[in-house]
Amino acid sequence: MSTTLDSSGLSSTCLVILDRDGVINHDSDAYIKSLEEWVPYPSAIDAIAQLTQAGYTVAVATNQSGIARGYYDEATLHSMHSRLTAMVEAKGGRIAHIAYCPHGPDDQCCCRKPLPGLLLQIQHQLGMESLTGSWMVGDSLRDLQAGEAVGCRSVLVRTGKGEKTLANHTDLENTLVYSDLAAFSDWLCQQQ
Repeated sequence: MSTTLDSSGLSSTCLVILDRDGVINHDSDAYIKSLEEWVPYPSAIDAIAQLTQAGYTVAVATNQSGIARGYYDEATLHSMHSRLTAMVEAKGGRIAHIAYCPHGPDDQCCCRKPLPGLLLQIQHQLGMESLTGSWMVGDSLRDLQAGEAVGCRSVLVRTGKGEKTLANHTDLENTLVYSDLAAFSDWLCQQQ
């Protein structure tokens, strides 16, 4: 597969987009409502650093409907993302952009996954012409659908809601499945 650099100088095949809850940190059906409840998988922080050090650009696309539901505010969300960024940077990694949807499922927005709006925000922010060939890593079908809508390659991790997603959907033949983000990162970095 040929690699074409777009006007930003970033190859779409070198972009890895991550869902947050269930991929980077523990998820909760009661929502992650505070900095204290935001508990990262240590291996995920290391994986993001590993990807960065291997030359990949890492971004995050996350639905955060708890804001619309009144469970927490954007300042709380920003504190979680500041901690995430600091932890990744302390390991020698970098997150290029975090895109989040603060809307609820009935808000008729264009950014809530499975719609591709968050990924398009990342594309715009990074100055890329296309996301075709980028990686979308998630633990739910909506993550994979958002990625597929813009030409991303799909990766499902078994953490978070991943096992449930795998059990409920038998049509994931074009999706790579890994135990967690670290396992995917190890595999991807070995492909270079």
